[in-house]
Amino acid sequence: MAVSLPVFTFTLNVFRRWRDHNVKQGKVLIADKHQNMLAGVRTLLESLFDKVFMVADEDSLIEAAEKITPNLIIADLSLPVSQEINIARRLNKLFPEVKLIVLSVHDDSAAITECIEAGAKGFVLKRTAVNDLVPAIKAVMQGDSYVSPSILYGVVQQDLFCI
Repeated sequence: MAVSLPVFTFTLNVFRRWRDHNVKQGKVLIADKHQNMLAGVRTLLESLFDKVFMVADEDSLIEAAEKITPNLIIADLSLPVSQEINIARRLNKLFPEVKLIVLSVHDDSAAITECIEAGAKGFVLKRTAVNDLVPAIKAVMQGDSYVSPSILYGVVQQDLFCI
């Protein structure tokens, strides 16, 4: 089946606009103690960033962030930390200029509030990361904030039923 020239030209122009708006953006550092999570997210991140660095503990995260100066850090909230209550507070104290997205299995409002108050610009649930991580990255890299929609839905439901 032949494609008509106007349809082909339109499709090519749409692709070019998409490509031009989706230019890779610098360096990202992801920290998660679960190797399968790191491996699963790596391919996705490689399509969005020039360089992707992965670490599995706090010491490696701090060392890598100092050496590579990433544009974005994506860190597991459950990453054990030695000096602060959570990883978001520690990273914001050491690297206030770096944008931060927190990954977590926890969807309670206290954990989310603590991370946002500590300087995180995004909060993504691990169970919805497949759908939420790209929109979170785009929002945070543009200077906006992002919280997984399923968290917001849960908060709204709690508020409605607690009235």
